[in-house]
Amino acid sequence: MEKNLKNILVVSFGFLLLFTAYGGLQSLQSSLHQEHGLGVASLSVVYAALIVSSMFLPPILIKKFGCKWTIVGAMCCYITFSLGNFSASWYTLIPTSVILGLGGAPLWSAKCTYLTIAGNSYAKKTGKHGKDVINQYFGIFFLIFQSSGVWGNLISSLVFGQAPVKAPTSDEELECCGAYDCIANATNGADTPKRPSETLIYTLLGIYTASGVLAVLLIVFLLDQIQTNQDEGKNEKKPSKHGASKEEKKPSKQGESTEEEKPSFWFTFLATFRNIKDTRQCLLIPLTMYSGFEQGFLAGDYTKSYVTCALGINFVGYVMICFSGANSLCSMLFGKISQFTGRKALFALAAIIHIACIITMLLWKPNAKYLAVFFILSALWGVADAALQTQTNALYGVLFEKNKEAGFANYRLWESLGFVIAFGYSTFLQVYIKLYIVLAVLIVSMVAYGIVEYIESKTYCDMPQTTQEEPIQKQQNAQQTKL
Repeated sequence: MEKNLKNILVVSFGFLLLFTAYGGLQSLQSSLHQEHGLGVASLSVVYAALIVSSMFLPPILIKKFGCKWTIVGAMCCYITFSLGNFSASWYTLIPTSVILGLGGAPLWSAKCTYLTIAGNSYAKKTGKHGKDVINQYFGIFFLIFQSSGVWGNLISSLVFGQAPVKAPTSDEELECCGAYDCIANATNGADTPKRPSETLIYTLLGIYTASGVLAVLLIVFLLDQIQTNQDEGKNEKKPSKHGASKEEKKPSKQGESTEEEKPSFWFTFLATFRNIKDTRQCLLIPLTMYSGFEQGFLAGDYTKSYVTCALGINFVGYVMICFSGANSLCSMLFGKISQFTGRKALFALAAIIHIACIITMLLWKPNAKYLAVFFILSALWGVADAALQTQTNALYGVLFEKNKEAGFANYRLWESLGFVIAFGYSTFLQVYIKLYIVLAVLIVSMVAYGIVEYIESKTYCDMPQTTQEEPIQKQQNAQQTKL
């Protein structure tokens, strides 16, 4: 097997094992740890720490330890979160959530750096275009990685399905489910009657922890180290030291930057905030934050107030499998058809689907008699999320083509802030209020996005004819790499 391909498969399966554990745990936090909102508070802390981590840690750790050992160390941060759940309390979950969040940004940055350098290296040896090889490597990675949502949730449902069958939820209990949930029940410190036995919880946590440990061992023993700073003055083989996942760093392709012009750490750090001076970036903030709001609602509120409340915690995994499966399939589909439909149609589709789902959740009282509705809502939410994720990432890649590092740093910053806010107010507000907040943010984000498209259309009309096809090609490239 070609060496680079072997390394890409090792990284992909390592992430699959790691996020099989974390993805399953994230879906269960609001249901397992309802007392005083501990579960959603821990998720809020994760993304708050991720914001800080995104600003400082990735370039420092990758430069100091290299991609391989940065990935290993960051994966260990994720394992601590699984360990913290064995004895869940404010003194165990919150610190381990901080550790996980601090490891999140270096993990993803090192992965992107590794895949891009490997792609450029292989392209140089074979005479292929670096962009094409990188697209292929990222495609392999996401094909394997995105199934983690299915496996993690399937494991939780199979384990919790071993619990004794309980009586159906009474009509009185159902009154506290859905949009008008009884918020006091989730914060009074009492255990929910639908909570699985401690034996089953420990069994699940043991499986998740073992999955994370296996991921670390896979990287340690099978992944080859890759150099990010060798031969800087001799050739252009390693131009991706400071932005390996950003193709504009390849001077052999566009000549936009050279190794002699490497920006300092503080210059790169402050560039994230300088990018906010761009009117388009400011207008994209609501859309980017909405990504955090809608995913936070699904993981923190839909799983708890609809699925767990009406069906039981053993159904959370099955329902989230529908979300993960629809999201994965539609991500590939929308990436392909966007060149024919354009991104505006897909953004409109996502908005319509989410509005329809929000209205349904506001009006519908969850009941086990309508079992299919739980799965349909989750799948539709996944379809809309797929459109938002692929097109928003592609939009950032097109609008900030010459400043991708700052553009995508802002994307991660504002999306994480949306998660923090969504999980932060989860304990204090009833579900119907959160649904109205999500709806309001969606409307504002679509209006702001429309203004961005208007600005771009005027700019496009003013461009010379010979350069008008470039943004189209850039958007297609961005979608193919699922930035």
